[in-house]
Amino acid sequence: MGNTTSSALSKEILEDLKLSTKFTENEISQWYENFQKQCPTGRISPEEFEQIYTRFFPDSDAKSYARHVFRSFDTNDDGTLDFKEYIIALHMTSTGKTTRKLEWAFSLFDVDKNGYINKTEVTEICQAIFKLIPKEEQSKLPEDENTPEKRANKLWSYFEKKDNGEENNTRNTHDTHV
Repeated sequence: MGNTTSSALSKEILEDLKLSTKFTENEISQWYENFQKQCPTGRISPEEFEQIYTRFFPDSDAKSYARHVFRSFDTNDDGTLDFKEYIIALHMTSTGKTTRKLEWAFSLFDVDKNGYINKTEVTEICQAIFKLIPKEEQSKLPEDENTPEKRANKLWSYFEKKDNGEENNTRNTHDTHV
């Protein structure tokens, strides 16, 4: 395989990332090189992460959504993203298995990290997502989901259905647990 990796990226982390993702050693090395250029400290702060999202959504208010995404990627809860968290997040949201994507989506909606999702959390995430959508695009959305509250209600009603589509009256309607 050769030693194409920067010496700053340990073989242990490289091997772990190769096993945890579908990225090749060369791809991981390239990502690491770019990461080091963009984040010389080796960590991304919440503010830097918000700036990244702001560049992707220049005509939107991306800060609140970026904060939620950052929280879901910061798996060790240290308030920063290191290279490993960054690459695993990149893999999970782009080429990862469906199960992993669902786990990430759950962690995004589980704002207070208590293992449950409640309607308030769903509404909070919908509000953050709506800030990314330009106003003219929002006006084109279907009537039943053209506001964050309507979209949250629609999502929440989906969670409250049994497999056969009937209301689940036995479940606590304030929380959904996975």
